[in-house]
Amino acid sequence: MSLKMLPATRRYPLTERFHALDLSLGTRFNRLGDHSLLCLPFRVVSRLGDGLVWYVIMLLLPLMYGKAGLFLSLQMAVTGLVATWIYLWIKRTTGRLRPCEAYPHIQAYMRPLDRFSFPSGHTLHAVAFSCLLMAALPLWTPWLLVFTALVALSRLVLGLHYPTDVLVGAALGWLLAKLSLALVSFSLV
Repeated sequence: MSLKMLPATRRYPLTERFHALDLSLGTRFNRLGDHSLLCLPFRVVSRLGDGLVWYVIMLLLPLMYGKAGLFLSLQMAVTGLVATWIYLWIKRTTGRLRPCEAYPHIQAYMRPLDRFSFPSGHTLHAVAFSCLLMAALPLWTPWLLVFTALVALSRLVLGLHYPTDVLVGAALGWLLAKLSLALVSFSLV
């Protein structure tokens, strides 16, 4: 079949403009990583967001709050497993390359855990876990909000995600936490 016989590709100007905006915002955030004084803290926050902070919290909750803390840890673990299954399925289905792989002008300041970017699993887990913890331990809210925002921002600065990856990850995390809280909800204070 010759190229002349192939159907013309449809263009979607609104989609193209949206992607251009997504890329432009991602590029601006990524430029912050050029400054080592900014890049290092975002690398640390991103590493902590790999799971370390959440695993430590899940281990400490039963020690601090007994049986209620154990149930909250189990709720976090189950929600985290569901979140992992969902985001991995979406990543494999969409196959969206990370911005640092798709665009040579975007620098990766950290090695990604996997190949695809959509959605941000770090942000999804940070939002889901923070929502569960804030519901049970409202006094932790300021710390959780700051940490979650830094995790989300780190993914942009480090060149590993587009802003839409982070926004969709946050929305999915919030929805999963709300679903989990609708099934089981309690306060530890």
